[in-house]
Amino acid sequence: MSLLTTAKDWARRTKRDVVAVYFAARDARTPWLARCLAVAVAAYALSPIDLIPDFIPVLGYLDDLLIVPLGLLLVIRMLPPAVLQEARDKAASVLERPRSRAAAVAIVLVWLAFASGLVYWWVHRAN
Repeated sequence: MSLLTTAKDWARRTKRDVVAVYFAARDARTPWLARCLAVAVAAYALSPIDLIPDFIPVLGYLDDLLIVPLGLLLVIRMLPPAVLQEARDKAASVLERPRSRAAAVAIVLVWLAFASGLVYWWVHRAN
């Protein structure tokens, strides 16, 4: 197995586990400490804001390569096995769903139409 294939597989599993941790945090069987940590790890992984901005050479990506996997490892060890397996199954099914660009464009157009209508109303409300 090549290094690139191994890295892609690791990234795919990490992405699945971030989504699984999010689902596990919403499960009532998850202990409260694991739930709090799971929310923090999922929020950090999915957030566009990092502790160290990505444009800083080497250090920018180093936090993503260390904080997220270590946080995931800690949360996964704290989760009950049944909750983790159900969350991983649910995450895998969600990530396998096809994504429709047409639907995304339609949603953006609806929001733009709504925003345009709101601006039109705001400008013409005084007249």
